[in-house]
Amino acid sequence: VHDVGDYHINENKQQCREFVAGMVLTIEPGLYMPNDDDELDEKWRGIGIRIEDNIVVTKQGYENLTVNSPRTINDIEALMKNKI
Repeated sequence: VHDVGDYHINENKQQCREFVAGMVLTIEPGLYMPNDDDELDEKWRGIGIRIEDNIVVTKQGYENLTVNSPRTINDIEALMKNKI
């Protein structure tokens, strides 16, 4: 994640901060293909895919603030074409 702030309480990073309602963080799994991997088809070399969700911690658990963001290839290409 690349959120604002630090989740560690001390310098040694041995004690972590507890999430509390109102905190927002990102979850961003990514897949990145190297440019020089001869085993990959050329069309896949050097590309990266990352799906990022913004999550707010709630009293009941969490809420995904980006649940309605475009996820499919068609939706993303339509978004980029229209520059919405």
